[in-house]
Amino acid sequence: MNTAADSSRVADAARKVVQEHDPTRVPTREFLAACFDAGLSWVHFPEGLGGLGVSRGLQSVADGILQDAGGPVPFALNPIGYGMAAPTLREHARTDELKRAWLRPLATTENIWCQLFSEPGAGSDLAGLATSAVRDGDEWVVNGQKVWTSLAHRARWALLLARTDPDAPKHKGLTYFVVDMQDPGVETRPLRQMTGQAEFNEVYLNDARVPDAHRLGEVGDGWRVAMTTLMNERSSIGASGSRRGTGTIADAVSLWASRPDLHTPVLEDRLTRLWLRAEAQRLTSERSRAAATVGGPGPEGSVGKLVGAELNQQVYEFCMDLLGPEGILYDDYTMRDMERTDDWRGPLQQRFLRSRANTIEGGTSEVLRNILGERVLGLPGDLRADAGKPWKEIPRG
Repeated sequence: MNTAADSSRVADAARKVVQEHDPTRVPTREFLAACFDAGLSWVHFPEGLGGLGVSRGLQSVADGILQDAGGPVPFALNPIGYGMAAPTLREHARTDELKRAWLRPLATTENIWCQLFSEPGAGSDLAGLATSAVRDGDEWVVNGQKVWTSLAHRARWALLLARTDPDAPKHKGLTYFVVDMQDPGVETRPLRQMTGQAEFNEVYLNDARVPDAHRLGEVGDGWRVAMTTLMNERSSIGASGSRRGTGTIADAVSLWASRPDLHTPVLEDRLTRLWLRAEAQRLTSERSRAAATVGGPGPEGSVGKLVGAELNQQVYEFCMDLLGPEGILYDDYTMRDMERTDDWRGPLQQRFLRSRANTIEGGTSEVLRNILGERVLGLPGDLRADAGKPWKEIPRG
C-alpha cells in the first residue's frame, strides 16, 4: 500500500534532485545518474539499485516532479533498458554486484540495451526459437539469427533467449543470458523501414561467447525469465502519459488546433472520441501501476499494450485524414539512423507510417488477445499439437 510517508519521501527526493541537478542546465546523463543515486529510476527497486523500496505506484510521483522541471522521459532514451532489461536484471541477475554494474549505466543511458528474442523461423511462436547455446566450461557458445531487434546497432548489452536442450519440449529447453554486443561473434545488419529509418536490425550470432555468470536464472528455466521481460515489455509499451492529454493524442490535438481551416463536424467528433479513449487508457494504466505493488506486471498488462497500439494507429489515421492531400507529402526516404538529439518520431507522416508496426512489435494484437482470453478471462486455450514433444521433433519451416 502507498503511505503518506512513502509518498512524501519520494517527492522530497525528487525535489532535491531537481534543486541540485537542474535538468535544463546539466547533461542528461548527469541528471539521470542523480536520479538513480536518489532511488528514483525505479522507486520499487531496492535501495542501491536505483530504487527506494517503496510501492511501484509511487513512480508517477517522482516522474511528475522530475519531468515538470524539464527532465527527460528515460524510457524514450533507453526503452528496452528501462522497460524490459531493468526489471529482468533486478529479479534474475545472479549477484548484486552484477545488478549494480548493469543497472546504473543503463539508467544513465550510457549503455543502451536490446532484446534478442524474435527469429525468422519462429514468427509469433517465441518458444519455437532455434538459436543454440552450448556449454563450454565457464562459457556458452551461441549460434543463430535474431530479427526485428530494435536499437541493436547502438546497444552495448542484449537480453538473449536461446535453446540449450533440443531434446526437451520447446518451452523447457530454453535458457536466458545477457550478451555483450561488442563480442566479435555478434554481427548487426540494419533493416530499412518504410519511414526511411533503420531502427530494427538482424543480428547474427556466430560462435559468440557468453560467460556463465551472465546467465539469468537456471539452465532450462529461460521461459520463466522471459515472462518477466515480456510482461514488463507489454506494460511499458502500453503505458500512457502520466498527465491528461499527453502521449500520442497530443499530436492530434496539436494538429487540430493549428489547422482550423480543415475543421469539420465529423472530424471533430472523431477527435473527441479518440481523446476519450486515450484518457480511458491513461486512467486504466494509472490504476494498473498503482495496483502492482508486489512483484512485476501480470498478463493484465497486455490490455494497455493492445489498446495503446490500436489507438496509436487510429490517432495517426485521423491526422492523415485531417491533412487530406498534404498527408501524402513526405520529406525524405533516405536511409538514416536518427541521432539521440533528433526527434526520432519525425513529422506526422513518418509517425503514421511507423505506427503500422505498433500492433506487431512487443507481441502481436492476436497473441495479446489470446493471452487475455486464456489467462485473464479463463477461456479455453488453443489446441497445441506440439505440446510435450521434444523441440527437435517439431516440424519447422
